[in-house]
Amino acid sequence: MLPIISQLNSKRIVLASSSPRRKELLKIIGLNVESCASTFEENLDPKDFNSFSEFVEETALQKVLEVTNRLDAEAEIDGKSKADIVIGADTMVALNGEMYGKPKNKEDAIETLNKLNGKTNVVFTGVAIKYGDHIEKFTESTEVQFGKLTTEQIQAYVDTGEPLDKAGSYGIQHIGSTLVERINGDFFTVIGLPVYRLSFTLHKLYKELK
Repeated sequence: MLPIISQLNSKRIVLASSSPRRKELLKIIGLNVESCASTFEENLDPKDFNSFSEFVEETALQKVLEVTNRLDAEAEIDGKSKADIVIGADTMVALNGEMYGKPKNKEDAIETLNKLNGKTNVVFTGVAIKYGDHIEKFTESTEVQFGKLTTEQIQAYVDTGEPLDKAGSYGIQHIGSTLVERINGDFFTVIGLPVYRLSFTLHKLYKELK
């Protein structure tokens, strides 16, 4: 994507998320983005989809569409330019056919971490990109092997507060890294934005749609 960074940055790029982690990843790869938190309720039922990939992709898409519609309406009123590119993502953790999002509270986080303890979970991050009138969706998945944790370790981690806004009740990029023995796949997928696949897709879209 490096050869077209300046061309992309001449456009208005919006991240349909308030996640500082996702925004920081986009900045690291050189994209000038603005954040606009989606108000989509995220009430889709995973059971209504054929796969976890379809579920996270659809959730990401709905975030993108909500933000796009809101920004378009604002542009009509105040004369601002509409967003050229809107990026949305959704991350979930799966184990034994069950999907785990953000915990409701500390007790829920402890319960989830006990289930993940010593096992390999799979992190799915679905991404939706609205580039002009074109929409592209994809999912990346990464296996995360948890070490064998004691009750005290789990409680101490939950007491830090870090798990409470993380899918699967852990954040691999901070203290949660001490829980993880190894991964198989894209590290950035676990953080919440698969950087390589996103860069590849943006480059492809630019070449196809310019």
